[in-house]
Amino acid sequence: MATPNYGYEKRQKELAKKKKKEDKLREKAARKLSPSSEGLAQGDPETDVASLEHDPPTIPTLPTKNG
Repeated sequence: MATPNYGYEKRQKELAKKKKKEDKLREKAARKLSPSSEGLAQGDPETDVASLEHDPPTIPTLPTKNG
């Protein structure tokens, strides 16, 4: 019978946790860059909710350690 590889399981958990944290930071940055709901103008491609659903805002990438 094979023994469980706890190191692999731990690494997978760490990677999942790191990915979730990065996704959360990207979403936070996207919310910060998006316009407030008060200033939405109907038909304006920059602020129209319908246009945002089809063309999501770009999310800046996080800097790496190596730069």
